[in-house]
Amino acid sequence: MEEVFRALADQTRRELLDRLFRKDGQSLTELEAGLGMTRFGVMKHLRLLEQAGLVVTRKVGRQRLHYLNPVPIRQIHDRWINKYTEFWAGALVELKTGLENEMEATKPRQVYQLFIKTLPERLWQAITSGEFTKQYFYGTSVASSLRPGESFEYWRDGTLMVEGRVLEAEPPRRLVHTWRSLYDPELAADRPSRVTWEITEETPGVCRLTVTHDDFDSETATYRNVAGGWMWVLSGLKSVLETGEPLAPGS
Repeated sequence: MEEVFRALADQTRRELLDRLFRKDGQSLTELEAGLGMTRFGVMKHLRLLEQAGLVVTRKVGRQRLHYLNPVPIRQIHDRWINKYTEFWAGALVELKTGLENEMEATKPRQVYQLFIKTLPERLWQAITSGEFTKQYFYGTSVASSLRPGESFEYWRDGTLMVEGRVLEAEPPRRLVHTWRSLYDPELAADRPSRVTWEITEETPGVCRLTVTHDDFDSETATYRNVAGGWMWVLSGLKSVLETGEPLAPGS
């Protein structure tokens, strides 16, 4: 059981288990996509999960596939939750989840969607490359390793304008990071919000980009400030990718 707790203590290993929960029987190549670490690093995490009994592997043809084994987690559940308390524990978890979902649904959010004539990989590069963002994101350059848990920042002329942390990165489809504006003291006082980029290839050579800015406590100063800026940024992104020119000088 100590090995199980040690395995579950790491965020990357929990992410690997989440991926196997969503789709069981994945190869190493599938599991390492979007994690932002070396193949060797992912293999090391999977080996620790296998030693703890949380992952089992089977060789299918030339591939070795990984499967989630929930038994050790169930054993933890059974050790501290007996048949008399299981009902109440489950009810409280459902209540907590329901209340959190209800609160989340009522929080303000901003959703933007547009179609861009480009490939998913090119659009991903435009979102995550400092050379690109400088052309459309108010002259700022993005800087990030894109590894979950590490920084995601926008810089302009040596000044940090926006700071955040990577929550999810699955190139070239999905990127989630926190957002805290530093260019104004009132904005910097707000709790970090969240930005989600989702890329879908609608037809060959045409992508739908959906950007959701949410997790605001209310209609905060940040909420009001970014409401006028996102469409300008996204229109500039579309212009750069489709014409090679920024929407306007200094944008």
